[in-house]
Amino acid sequence: MSTDVSTTGVEIDHLENTIEPKVVEKKVTTSGLKSFLAGGFGGISAVLVGHPFDLVKVRLQTAPEGTYNGTVDVVKKTVAKDGLRGLYRGMGPPLVGITPIFAISFWSYNLSKQIVYALTPNRKSQELSILEYTIAGALSAGPTTLVMAPVERIKVILQIQGQGGEVKYKGPLDVIRHLYKEGGLSSIFRGTGATLLRDGPGSAAYFGAYELTKRLLTPPDSTLNPAAVLFAGGMAGVAMWTIAIPPDVIKSRLQSAPSGQYKGSMDVLRHLLKTDGPSALFKGIGPALLRAFPANAAAFMGYEASLKMMNALW
Repeated sequence: MSTDVSTTGVEIDHLENTIEPKVVEKKVTTSGLKSFLAGGFGGISAVLVGHPFDLVKVRLQTAPEGTYNGTVDVVKKTVAKDGLRGLYRGMGPPLVGITPIFAISFWSYNLSKQIVYALTPNRKSQELSILEYTIAGALSAGPTTLVMAPVERIKVILQIQGQGGEVKYKGPLDVIRHLYKEGGLSSIFRGTGATLLRDGPGSAAYFGAYELTKRLLTPPDSTLNPAAVLFAGGMAGVAMWTIAIPPDVIKSRLQSAPSGQYKGSMDVLRHLLKTDGPSALFKGIGPALLRAFPANAAAFMGYEASLKMMNALW
């Protein structure tokens, strides 16, 4: 003990520099696993709160011109035909898929932050800048898209059926069987490029806005409070969907169309602009933004709350 007390400042710095890499490495490993698990809880929270808004968005984006007069009309016609349960049509795939989707999203976001650290070894501060958080968010979309695209494909197909009177599929597994019979795995994964086109910039805005809002609402050296988490999560969702709607419209049209109708995302875009004009690219923005705040507030609250619980127990 006496040698520790008499250690010089230089020796202390050397000792800290020797120990710190091991501590950081352990923390990163634990944080990655916790981020994966907490992301799943956040995703379930988001689906339970936001699915009815998502259904309205998809129906507005994919229905023939004149089918609906707007958001409220979709809700009225859906409830009149199928009752309140109609607003949760197609919730099975995202509820089952959202756990790995959000888990992978938050895990890959955590991993992307470590990549940013690795590329900047001589940084003056361990706190990432908002730009670096945004870059990490964009990188996180890559792994997530591999799970997101087929889940979205199944969800969209289930969401649009019934609005023309025909109920073709009995559920998610029936959709998968039909799609695989129709065109194999490529049919199930149709729209993967469009999904990445949406989620790359969307995830950049999502995580960047969350970190910025959280920083603005949390004074230095203070604990993050639930109200700040809810508001920052809500603003993250709004930021994402503000820029993600045009590629989301293209994705929804491509994934819901009969086989062979479109050659790809650019073909959908050309057709939309030719037949409906540029305004068609913003169909569904109302329900998307209405959904964005509560759903993503719930997602981040679920994430932060479960992470706090794991930190207390583990």
